Amino acid sequence: METIHLDRNLESELFERADRLADQYRLTLEADGKGGFIGSSVELPRVFGEGASADECVRLTRRMLASAVAGMLKTGRTPPSAVKQRRRDEQINLRVSTDEKVLLEASARHQGFRSVSDFVRSKALECAGHS
Repeated sequence: METIHLDRNLESELFERADRLADQYRLTLEADGKGGFIGSSVELPRVFGEGASADECVRLTRRMLASAVAGMLKTGRTPPSAVKQRRRDEQINLRVSTDEKVLLEASARHQGFRSVSDFVRSKALECAGHS
């Protein structure tokens, strides 16, 4: 994995575009068990932010998402579009063994995905070059 250096001040146009995309992402917030919150998004479930209050968590999560999106844009990758912009009306059925299902469920949970479907879709699209 390559390291990407980004400077919000020097690359303001890139970050303005990234901010616009990240502002459309659907956030999930959870209590962290210590009085604060941890946030992520449906579109980029492995990008996290945390804050002492829900408002701070939302602000910091959006900032982290914008940084991730800016990195994708800078390296020529296409960031995911906001869930609300995509209508998923097609279905693919995939047969797996019991062991494979257990492994996929554990991997999905470990990587912060809501479901095996989200995990498999994300990984397949990533391999297809549409992450």
